[in-house]
Amino acid sequence: MADIKYYDVIQKPVITEKSMSAMAEKKYTFLVHPDATKSQVKEAVEKMFDGAKVKGVNTMNCEGKTRRRGTTYGKTAKTKKAIVTLTEDSKDIEIFEGL
Repeated sequence: MADIKYYDVIQKPVITEKSMSAMAEKKYTFLVHPDATKSQVKEAVEKMFDGAKVKGVNTMNCEGKTRRRGTTYGKTAKTKKAIVTLTEDSKDIEIFEGL
C-alpha cells in the first residue's frame, strides 16, 4: 500500500444539492484518494480544518464509467467518496461557508 500523507488524502469537496442539504446535519462530502482508509480520512480532516472533530466516516468506491470515442471503448478513472460526520461541539468547515 502506498504511503499517503494527510494532505494527499482529500482531493476536493463534492458540491451537489444533496451534499449541501446534509451540511445542516454536520455531514460533509469529499472526493478522496482511492487507496485512503477511513482512519486516514479522519486524520486528514482533523489536521486540515481547525476545530473539526470527526464522529464517523462513511466511504464508497465509485467505478469508472465506460466511454466511447468512435469505435474505441475506454473507462474513466475510479473515484472514492467519503462522507464525514462531525461531532456536535466541533466547528464547521470554512470552505463550505459561502455556498
